[in-house]
Amino acid sequence: MLRTLLAAGAALFCASSVHAQSRLGEIKDPETRAWWAITEALSGDDMEGRDTGAPGYDRAANLVAQHFAKAGLKPAGDNGTWFQEVALHEVALAKAGTSFTLVHDGGGEVPLRFLHDISFRPADDTPARLDAPLTFRGYCAPDALDGAAGKIVICFNTRRQGLTTGAQRVRAVQAAGAAGIVQVDDPGFTIEPFRWPQAYARSVGFADAKPAGPTLPAMSLSAAAFETLLAGTGRDAKAILAQGGAKQPLESFDIPARLRATLSVTTRDYRSSNVLALLSGTDPKLGAEHVVLTAHLDGYGYGEPVGGDSLYNGTLDDAAYVALLVRVAEQRAGKGHRRGVLFAVVTGEEKGLLGSNWYVKHPTLPLKDAVAVLNLDQLRPLYPLKILTTLAVDDTSLGATARKLAAPMGVEVRPDLEPERGLLSRTDHWPFMQAGVPAISFIFGFDPGTEAEARYREWYQTRYHRPQDDIGQPMDFQAARDFNAFYARLVAKVANAPERPTWNPASPFKPKAP
Repeated sequence: MLRTLLAAGAALFCASSVHAQSRLGEIKDPETRAWWAITEALSGDDMEGRDTGAPGYDRAANLVAQHFAKAGLKPAGDNGTWFQEVALHEVALAKAGTSFTLVHDGGGEVPLRFLHDISFRPADDTPARLDAPLTFRGYCAPDALDGAAGKIVICFNTRRQGLTTGAQRVRAVQAAGAAGIVQVDDPGFTIEPFRWPQAYARSVGFADAKPAGPTLPAMSLSAAAFETLLAGTGRDAKAILAQGGAKQPLESFDIPARLRATLSVTTRDYRSSNVLALLSGTDPKLGAEHVVLTAHLDGYGYGEPVGGDSLYNGTLDDAAYVALLVRVAEQRAGKGHRRGVLFAVVTGEEKGLLGSNWYVKHPTLPLKDAVAVLNLDQLRPLYPLKILTTLAVDDTSLGATARKLAAPMGVEVRPDLEPERGLLSRTDHWPFMQAGVPAISFIFGFDPGTEAEARYREWYQTRYHRPQDDIGQPMDFQAARDFNAFYARLVAKVANAPERPTWNPASPFKPKAP
């Protein structure tokens, strides 16, 4: 990471010269235009998708820090800088030299396309080769795994409540002595469908993390490839997947084939940085406390092409909402609220909430003084803002505050109606909640069967973690303007309230008394 800001006199933002199709001419509202200009700068092709540890990420981080400096904020990173370095270790599978082949017992081989049919979660101890017979064991509960030792176990990758979780399946298969696990898609999980191709096969963690022990080779398989795998066996792959999607019992059976894989493993160590900036509080008493505003700067970078495009720009995930943090800072122009406000633009969210977890473990301001986290992620302004699905809405007093601010706007604040997706634990407020800090995060909501739902589902099918999440995608700029205004008011309300937010007594996440 560069340790100095860009040269004095350089433009604070510029719509990417590579992405010539700027949307600024469509936007009449000056505040929304300023927000989108920063969004275009952060998600233009010249930022290369802001992959963790990539030069494009460093350029974007420096640009954000420069904005914060001009807005009158103070550095809140390591050693008086804007940056908090996070040392990371990456294990990846190179596409060249990696192959997967289905070898039938009766003869014949069928290749499976890496990243299109099958993917792999690499680890430091991933073997160079894998060759073992296949067996299907339904939901892979422990009682379904007798005789699985030495085999590659195929499990139905359910995310439905009341069935095994992914982590439970891995633990059970490893305990059974299997040679590997393959989790096959649930095509009926349409609230967040599985998508192929995958961008790449990488695992990223903290460089100082100690190995937990031998790693079970873990793979994912598309529903279409599962049909290929069972072709000629007399088993109906579509029927099996439909039964799993309906939470019906699944029969276990061995498959007359082996999976043979050649794995080209690469490793590297690098550093990526959170960008941290403080708007100091003004109240003699409350000024020692602070509200944390989080959004993640990292994206996917370059990956497997989709529609001929290999650059995953990450405009709405999450460049636009880093840009919103910048605008919130710029609107204040150095004028503080009663409490301080920590702007935490974090790295490594897409690789496992790494930047936010690192900050919680190594806070640059006392974590006991953090009164709330107001997170920005998972926001898709694709239709008018009438409903805000709000994560952790009933866990702390922040939910009531959000409802009071949204009501005059004609916006209904709702709890998450799709908890199976696990969105609560998939974004950067989660490590703070686990540390006892009240937190809240938002999603543009919808009623079932409406045009809003259709647009939301289409986005997740075609743009989520795809190159198509770029500045040219459909947008409702009025909806974006409405949310941005709501968020700025929420920041001010929480930062100026005489009392700090509190946990609701019934919350399962409420910190336990010492």
